[in-house]
Amino acid sequence: MSLKLKKSYKFAVKSALYITLFATSLLAGLAFLYTIDWQAIVLVFVIVFLFSFLVLQYRVERFIYRRVKKIYDDISLLESSNFRNKSITTDMVTLTRELEKFARDKKIEIETLKIREEYRREFLGNVSHELKTPLFTVQGYILTLLDGAMNDKVLRKKYLQRAEKGVERLIYIVQDLDMITKMEVGDLNLTFTKFNILEVIQNVFDLLEMKADKKGIILMFDMKYIKPIMVYGDKEKIQQVLTNLVVNSIKYGKENGSTEVGIEDLVNNKIIIRVKDNGEGIEQKHIPRLFERFYRVDKSGARTEGGSGLGLAIVKHIIEGHDEKMYVESTFGKGSEFSFTLEKTK
Repeated sequence: MSLKLKKSYKFAVKSALYITLFATSLLAGLAFLYTIDWQAIVLVFVIVFLFSFLVLQYRVERFIYRRVKKIYDDISLLESSNFRNKSITTDMVTLTRELEKFARDKKIEIETLKIREEYRREFLGNVSHELKTPLFTVQGYILTLLDGAMNDKVLRKKYLQRAEKGVERLIYIVQDLDMITKMEVGDLNLTFTKFNILEVIQNVFDLLEMKADKKGIILMFDMKYIKPIMVYGDKEKIQQVLTNLVVNSIKYGKENGSTEVGIEDLVNNKIIIRVKDNGEGIEQKHIPRLFERFYRVDKSGARTEGGSGLGLAIVKHIIEGHDEKMYVESTFGKGSEFSFTLEKTK
C-alpha cells in the first residue's frame, strides 16, 4: 500500500517559535549586560528558529509518522477501499477525527450486517417451510398410492387431485419467487398506459366473486361512481396489486363481512385507492414487517389459507416501481385498510 505523507508543520512551527523566543529573550537579556549587536540578535533569532524547526519536523516525521502510519495500516486491513488512496496526516486532530468517523461507520456497518444476517436466516427458514409443506403433501399421497391405494379407483382419483393441488401451490410459490427476484433487481418491465381504474377494480371483483361467496363476503365500492376515473400506469400490474389486496381481505376477513374499495382525489393529479375490510385486523407490532417476503402475522393459521406469502412484497415492489406510495392502517379486531396512490389523467 503506497501512502503519501500529508505533512503538518503546525507542531514544528509552534515549538520552534517557543524555543527561538526563549533563546532570543535570553540573548536580549544578556545584551543589557554586555555589548551585543542587535543585528546579531536578529541573526541568532533566524538561525535558532530554522534549526529548531528542521530538527523538530524531522523528529515528527521520523517517530510520530511511523506510529501514525501503523495506525493507518491496521485500519486498512479492515477497510482498504477507504484508506488505500488516502494520504497520511501527522496532525493529531485530523487523525482523531478520521478515526472517530471510521469507528462510527464500522459500527453502523456491523449493525446492518447483523440485521441482514437475521433476515437471511428467517428468510431461508420461511422458504424451507413454504416449500416443504406442499412437497411433503404430494409425497404422502404418492407413497400412499404406491403402497396399494392406486387399486381403488375412487381413492386413486381423490389422492391424485390432492397431489395436484400441492403441485399447483409449489408452482405458485416458485412463480412468485421468480417474479419478486426480477423486481428486486429492477427487471419490472412496466408498460404505462391510460386506463379506467374502475373497470380494473370491477374485473378483480368478478374474478374473486366465487372465492368471496364461500365466506359470505361482499365485494363492493364505497359509493357509486358515475364517471370513469382515468389513471396512468401499468394496467396489468395494477390489477395484480388490487387482486393481491382483495385476496388478502377475503383470506383474513370475517365470515359474512365485506371488502370495500374506495377512490379519493389527492393534490398534484394523484388519487388514492383504498381496500378496506372488517376482518380480524393487524396488531401494530406487525405492520412494519408486513411487506417482507414470507412474513406472516399468524405463523400457523395463515398457511392453512394457502398463498405463497409473497403477495404484499410483490404489491410493494409494483407500487414503488410506479414511484407511488403504499399505506397501511389497521385496528386489531376491527379490520384493515391498505391503500396506494396513482397518477390521475384526463
